[in-house]
Amino acid sequence: MKAHALFLLLFLGLAAPAIAEPTIIIRNCYDGDTCTSSTGEKIRLACIDTPELRGSRANPIQAKAARDYLNGLVAGEKVSIRRITKDRYGRTVAEISQDGMNIQQRLVEKGLARVYKRYADQCPWSR
Repeated sequence: MKAHALFLLLFLGLAAPAIAEPTIIIRNCYDGDTCTSSTGEKIRLACIDTPELRGSRANPIQAKAARDYLNGLVAGEKVSIRRITKDRYGRTVAEISQDGMNIQQRLVEKGLARVYKRYADQCPWSR
């Protein structure tokens, strides 16, 4: 019986990488919370909100800082993606990570984004 349990533990341990999150390549990020993949998928980063580039609530200096930082991290790079849903504009709402680092959490830690309560229940780090 112990041999079967050991085999099962080893099998499950070796199988874990096979169920890893899918990866994509980020083409670029329009602002601090919206990116486009190399295949054209529009991605709204879940659980965060960054300053707006345009409009009545625009804060272009902080918005550009968030966008530029995000592009510096992920533009042209492969990232893991955890798709959550689609938003009202048809964008994929998702968390992305790179080498185990949650990108949304990093933006909040750097003071470039704030936790956005919508979808926050989908992001354990944001609670």
